[in-house]
Order: sequence, then C-alpha cells, then structure tokens
Amino acid sequence: MKKLAISLLALMAAGPVASQEKVLNLYSSRHYQTDEALYENFTKQTGIKINRIEAGEDALLERLKNEGTRSPADVFVTVDAGRLWRAEQMGLLAPVKSKVLDERIPASLRHPDGLWFAFSVRARPIFYAKGMVDTKDIQNYEDLASPKLKGKVCMRSSSNMYNLSLMGSMIANDGADKSEQWAKGVVANFARDPKGGDTDQLKAVAAGECAVTVSNTYYYVRLLKSTKPDEKAVAERVGVIFPNQSNRGTHVNISGAGMLRSAPHPEAAVQFLEYLSSPEAQAYFANGNNEFPVVGTVKDNKELAALPAFKKDSLNVSMLGRNQAAAQQAYDKAGWK
Repeated sequence: MKKLAISLLALMAAGPVASQEKVLNLYSSRHYQTDEALYENFTKQTGIKINRIEAGEDALLERLKNEGTRSPADVFVTVDAGRLWRAEQMGLLAPVKSKVLDERIPASLRHPDGLWFAFSVRARPIFYAKGMVDTKDIQNYEDLASPKLKGKVCMRSSSNMYNLSLMGSMIANDGADKSEQWAKGVVANFARDPKGGDTDQLKAVAAGECAVTVSNTYYYVRLLKSTKPDEKAVAERVGVIFPNQSNRGTHVNISGAGMLRSAPHPEAAVQFLEYLSSPEAQAYFANGNNEFPVVGTVKDNKELAALPAFKKDSLNVSMLGRNQAAAQQAYDKAGWK
C-alpha cells in the first residue's frame, strides 16, 4: 500500500508538469534534410519541442481519419494543394485567423477561410530537348495538343497528383470541355504511354525518346545541382519554357500546412504556422527542395535563382483540389492512362 500511495502521489505531481510542457505534434509528408534545421530553429526561438511523424500523404490522412478527435496532431504539412484539399474535405482542418499570415501569404496561396497556407511554391513549366523542337511552338500549355508535336510528348500518368492539379488549373481557366479536348490532343501526341516520375520524363527528353514534357521545377534544379555527370548531362540537354506568359501565367502548386481541428496545442500550432512564413524559415522550407519561397526571394540557391523570372497563374490554388474529380474525369475521357 505504501508503494502504491507513493506512485499515486508521483503521478499527481507529474500531471500538472506534463500538461504545461511546451510541445507541438506535427504530421508531415515532407522529408528533406533541411527541415531538421527548420524545426530546430523553431524550438530554439520558442522553447516549443516538436514531435514529428513522417509518412506518405495518404497514410497520414488515413491515420488522422482513424484517430478522429483523439488525434494528438496539431499541424498537418504536405505537398500539393490537392492533398490539402483532401484533408479539408475530410473535415480535418480548423480555420486560423492570423494577421501575420494574412499579410505575408498572398491571397492566391492560402485557403479563403484560413484552413491552410502555402509556404513554398513549385512551378510546372514545359521542358524541351534542345534542337528537337521550335520553341515558338511551345509557348502555352495549350500548345502541347498541337498536331505539330505529334509523337513528341512524354507525360506522367493521369492519376499523378501533379498532373491532376495541372488539369484542375486548365479547367478553371479554359473550362471543362476545352480542357478535355486539350487532353485528347496531348494523348494523340504521346511518344509513348505515360510512365515514370518527373525525373524520368526529363531523362526521356534528354535521351531523345521525346521532345517535350512538363515537370516541377525542383526536379530540374536537382539535376542541375547533381554531382553525378550523367544527371548533370540531362539538365544540360533540356531547356525550360515558362508557359502562358502572355495570358494567365504558368501553373504553380505549393507545399503547405494547416492546423488540425482536434489540435491539443492550438496556440503553438498558430505560432508554428506564423514561423513558417518568416524569412529564415522560408529559406529552409523552400531551398530544402529547390522550391520558390512564398515570402521574399530565392537566397543561397544559385541554380534555382538562375531560372528566368516568370508570371505565375494567380488562380487561387484551392481550385486545384476542388477540380480534382473533374480533372480525372477529363483525363479518363481522353484516354490518358
């Protein structure tokens, strides 16, 4: 009995201390080395310890769904607006009201109701094999469906999230019918059936298997920065065009984060989101994956900074998720595998 009493007293004494511990529980699908410094810097500034679980987006969303209101997660971090939209549709995110975030994050790069905010931007321009195509023929995404490119286009699968978001932007800008016709035109121009990731498309262009593709910019910059001669050679053989500069601008997507509805540490969650928009955090967050910062300009990444300045599509990226189902339907009707 004496031992039990001592144990109970110890638990009672430990309770208030534990409840006062400054922590933030983070579920993240990002897994870049520079993120370690990003999180360490937050703890150094605030004294808030970060407990982190990393996994794929689908696995994390399923986990959050199963945990329900008992979830210990405070913040969900992921890549692509389409995945943030899925979290939104599952009712997992809570609106955040923050003057800091509203002032720092452009309106087109945050949810209209504050359910999530972008902290880095990736563009998805057109890449081409130098000497194999006239660049005047690939100034817009719409040009990828031109008969001039028959047998010259390589693409990822239609179910790829990046391509779903691209189609989502096409639907928002051109309408569903025109976008479906565009997809049919691109399919007619395929040099081969869709396969592989973005890097595979760039390698196919460099090898002459096709002449044109689309890819997120960070895959290209990663090749530029590679210490492997064969990978650097790929980057040197391909050129980049940021399309639609005379009209809506180049399609962009994001890495972003939102506070969970059941967050046990909401104040720490908002503090963390605001921290991600700070200049020092932007450098960590963006350069860790060769992405463009949402706030300020590129620093300490000469290869990324060397890319030409370009006009971005001002479409609110929340539309990329909202149009996701329509995007897949358009691809399916076009026979895009």
